[in-house]
Amino acid sequence: MTINKQKNGSTLTIAVQGRLDTTTAPDLEKEIKTSLDGVTELIMDFEKLDYISSAGLRVLLSAQKVMSKQGSMKVVHVSELVMEVFEVTGFTDILTIE
Repeated sequence: MTINKQKNGSTLTIAVQGRLDTTTAPDLEKEIKTSLDGVTELIMDFEKLDYISSAGLRVLLSAQKVMSKQGSMKVVHVSELVMEVFEVTGFTDILTIE
């Protein structure tokens, strides 16, 4: 998995490429936790995300909880496969997906 971060003022975009699973989820969680100071908008770009597991969903849920207190979070460019996981798990009701 590759993580690319881009900060523009108080907006942080995190682009994730590859697989977000039990092995890689802790890396993303660490990146998010160390990057949210002063961020009011978090954009998760999943254009190149191939797979997400329950561990990845947990990281998203954790980020959503933090951002609901200090701003907003949205997930963009979601593939059909990842969207299917979001729908089955009910994450489409929790996350803002564009």
